[in-house]
Amino acid sequence: MSKLTLKQLETILWNAADILRGELSAAEYKDYVFGLLFLKRMNDEFEIERDLKRQEFISQGMPDSEVAALLEEPVIYENFFVPESARWDKLKNLTLNIGPELDKAFKAIEDEPRNSELLGVLTTANYNDKERVPDKKLSQLLLLFDKVNLASEKLENDDVLGDAYQYLIKTFANDGGAKGGEFYTPYEVRRLLVRILKPQEGDRLYDPTVGSGGFLIESIRYIKEQGGNFKNTSLFGQEINLSTWAICKMNMLFHNATGADILKGDTIREPQHTEGGVLKTFDKVLANPPFSLKNWGKEEVEADPFIRFPYGIPPKSYGDLAFVCHMVASLNSKGNIGTVVPHGVLFRGGAEGNVRKGFLKDDLIEAVIGLPANIFYGTSIPAALLIINKDKPIERKDKVLFIDASKGFIKDGNKNKLRDEDIERIVQAFDKFENVDKFATVVDRNTIEGHDYNLNISRYVDTTQEEEEVDIEAVLKDIREINSKIDETEDKLNGYLKELGFEEI
Repeated sequence: MSKLTLKQLETILWNAADILRGELSAAEYKDYVFGLLFLKRMNDEFEIERDLKRQEFISQGMPDSEVAALLEEPVIYENFFVPESARWDKLKNLTLNIGPELDKAFKAIEDEPRNSELLGVLTTANYNDKERVPDKKLSQLLLLFDKVNLASEKLENDDVLGDAYQYLIKTFANDGGAKGGEFYTPYEVRRLLVRILKPQEGDRLYDPTVGSGGFLIESIRYIKEQGGNFKNTSLFGQEINLSTWAICKMNMLFHNATGADILKGDTIREPQHTEGGVLKTFDKVLANPPFSLKNWGKEEVEADPFIRFPYGIPPKSYGDLAFVCHMVASLNSKGNIGTVVPHGVLFRGGAEGNVRKGFLKDDLIEAVIGLPANIFYGTSIPAALLIINKDKPIERKDKVLFIDASKGFIKDGNKNKLRDEDIERIVQAFDKFENVDKFATVVDRNTIEGHDYNLNISRYVDTTQEEEEVDIEAVLKDIREINSKIDETEDKLNGYLKELGFEEI
């Protein structure tokens, strides 16, 4: 029997989303599809391990009754244990009161001590809401997922399930419009930022606004591409939205990142990754914080116990640099940061200007990269990448690289999209750290100080095209020739009019 391909699974997932479209918005229905996908995967993996255990016990000569009892002991399983009330065979043929049974199934899974990593992950959606998801829809979803076996040994390769999950997240982001930007960063931006930071096996990676986990997943993909073992890499993240946190937890598990430490909560007001009252520190921090978040917690951090704002506290109405300050405080002495920021943080004055001044005086900023407009969900404004490095190479000290990559993209539906060649050009410019005409400029810190610590990219990268010199004499000659031809034409026309008895023009 042929194994399940990525294309086949993507079709199943698209059809699952299609069943709920119209009933709910993408922001609402995504939780139901994610939950059932995870439930089917758990069951398929569990059944294979259970069959292997059964054969093992039978081969040891155990009586059937003893085998049956042992198979219900959670401690014998290496992976998650699926309680009887949550088993697929019990659920798949339900036609009435499906929602309550699914809610019970998810709660039973979470209540099992063997499954402590799933606590709170599967019960974020309420399946017992017949107004939003009637039995008919849930029955269709169960029958659809029943067509596929999602156990690892039934998949074409190890990446099928993780890639399909990423596909599903992107689908929901597309359908969700502005809401999609709350949990999804376009793949091309993730790939670009990861290739700039170059995470390695053994690194501690952190995303303080982790969303669905895209930066962490792209980082382990990159490590695998470079021949490293991502299992030796530690992943950390925090997410304020409960539903998005659950999506991220499932994303990690679908990508076999079982040790990822993804915590819930407000990163600014209540950072969760602490140890002994101080922030944990990391080798690489990658993030796409919410743009210009208002009421981000300025009052609460005026007496910040984690000392994250040595350069001053950003204004109440713009939380962008508050997240960057948190990232800097979460970085070890050799670490670096890649984060998305709106252009305003590069040039606004006041408290934000003071923070920029502090970053520059401590020689933290390595590069500022301008991206095209309209590539993010939820906003059409252009954004930039801010690259921070606490351990710059000697040749980069007291210098900042500015890259204007705003014109490198293609149209992709109603959004713009970075092409492979656009990503490659940016990465090469960053790696070489040299001037590139109309694209990249290396600027020393004294020059930036002379511009009052303004990091506006257009101030340092001249992208204007030189106009060709105009040969005035040649132009005048052309005009005289044109006027002469006009005169000749008028003379001929007047001659014809005269012959016909009309007045001349």
